[in-house]
Amino acid sequence: MAPLSALVLWADSRYRLFSLYYLVPGTLIGLFYSVYLVRRFGGTPGKLIMGIRIRKLDGDPVGYREAILRYLPDFVFGVLMTIAMLGPQLRMTDAEYHSHSFMDKARMINELAPGWYKPLRLIQNVWIWGEFLVLLTNKKRRALHDFIAGTVVVHVPPKTLEPAVTAPAVLTGA
Repeated sequence: MAPLSALVLWADSRYRLFSLYYLVPGTLIGLFYSVYLVRRFGGTPGKLIMGIRIRKLDGDPVGYREAILRYLPDFVFGVLMTIAMLGPQLRMTDAEYHSHSFMDKARMINELAPGWYKPLRLIQNVWIWGEFLVLLTNKKRRALHDFIAGTVVVHVPPKTLEPAVTAPAVLTGA
């Protein structure tokens, strides 16, 4: 996801309405990555590479219900934050948007954001820190989203590779 994230950050800094155009594709990518891949393979590519899987508490594979519940808080925060930022970006002109540095642009957008944006940002920060706190203070290292979904992340030992059985080479003469 790092290359896609870098591309999104780059495009967002270059195009004033990128957040608007990326809302639907970004939502679909997030659902594919965090719901479909978790349901289909038991984890995101990074988890799979690290040899960890997401499972239900009883050890069964995760279903769509659990995958959606795990992703739901991030999804809700992401959509609401994007909607809050779209209003200020729509009110700015392209010239105004491009005439400011990254930090000045962020400051202006925050100032123009709706009144519910700051409490939402505070709630999101409390959620993120709560995730870390809960993760670090329970034996199974479950985060809040794992408690919501009834899931746990488990280490899966790598499977030993069986030696490939090859057929004897057949020599043909010409």
